[in-house]
Amino acid sequence: MKSIKELYRIGTGPSSSHTMGPRKAAEIFLQRHPEAAAFKVTLYGSLAATGKGHMTNVAITDTLQPAAPVEIIWEPKIFLPFHPNGMKFVSLDAEGKETDTWTVFSVGGGALAEESDGVASVNTPDVYEMNHLTEILHWCERTGKSYWEYVKECEESDIWDYLAEVWETMKASVRRGLENEGVLPGPLNLRRKASTYYIRARGYKASLQSRGLVFAYALAVSEENAAGGTIVTAPTCGSCGVVPAVLYHLQQSREFSDIRIMRALATAGLIGNIVKQNASISGAEAGCQAEVGTACSMASAAANQLFGGSPAQIEYAAEMGLEHHLGMTCDPVCGLVQIPCIERNAYAAARALDANLYSSFTDGMHRVSFDKVVEVMKQTGNDLPSLYKETSEGGLAKDYKPM
Repeated sequence: MKSIKELYRIGTGPSSSHTMGPRKAAEIFLQRHPEAAAFKVTLYGSLAATGKGHMTNVAITDTLQPAAPVEIIWEPKIFLPFHPNGMKFVSLDAEGKETDTWTVFSVGGGALAEESDGVASVNTPDVYEMNHLTEILHWCERTGKSYWEYVKECEESDIWDYLAEVWETMKASVRRGLENEGVLPGPLNLRRKASTYYIRARGYKASLQSRGLVFAYALAVSEENAAGGTIVTAPTCGSCGVVPAVLYHLQQSREFSDIRIMRALATAGLIGNIVKQNASISGAEAGCQAEVGTACSMASAAANQLFGGSPAQIEYAAEMGLEHHLGMTCDPVCGLVQIPCIERNAYAAARALDANLYSSFTDGMHRVSFDKVVEVMKQTGNDLPSLYKETSEGGLAKDYKPM
């Protein structure tokens, strides 16, 4: 598995796969061909189907156009075999002749992959020897250590500095989202709700206030993402509100130190990494279960660790967070990361706290492992019709007309 630095990416919304990934690909191609007289970029499958709503074309043209003219070609009905989010970059000389082509895929969370004999090749090293939570759990039981300590052993020494930056960015996105008001960009004319939820939650007694504040924090980050603000992929832009909401709420209400929050982020990152390695964190590939489901699983594990859960209890919390999102479709209305994405983040944050609580009542023993749920999620994603995988042609998005 890769470093969790590749899971937690600091960047701007609204989509890690449709905005951050294509922008990065455009930057790489421009570095290879600064002499090009023109560029032609073809977007395939899901990347083309919802690219305009996710500002894919803007991300690419903003990168390439200062150097040379760019032509964007949309092919929403053509799905390349390797992944639904395919792109082909072409460089042209002054006479209009092709000088190079590059096909690359945005595989979720801002990560890129190339297809080589059916195998993804990404030019970064693997840093984790163990790729399944069951074997890492056995390592924890054998050594007496916890998941975050496994992260510490595998990552470079600067991981804590990086996670500190991640945590500061997450907190800032919550605070900005609570302050900002108005309407989100796009034809839905969707009003921001975070500030209202926050004010209303403060008026309730403790039990209802807690849940209302979690909703407000998740809405705040997700609305910032939808408006193109700076967020952290956790594991994606579309699911970026879940982990910050849970951890921000727990720090505010329970006064957990920053170092303990960073250790929880390390564990959450390990959970997300395992899903990314063995299944997918891409809504275009496996539906929203891969994005919000994984985020809920990450937040569930992080919360359980903060409350002193054993490695077995943490694994159980992570399992529940993902299991109870199995089959969730990715059906963004008008191709925007707004409906139902923002609301799903808020609800998943609450579910994560429930998974933590449920697991804390147990001894961590259960029948279906986290790894099994990841396997089932991957198969479920494969079986989902493409209509329900970020094409905006099925589910809640079907026939929806903006008001």
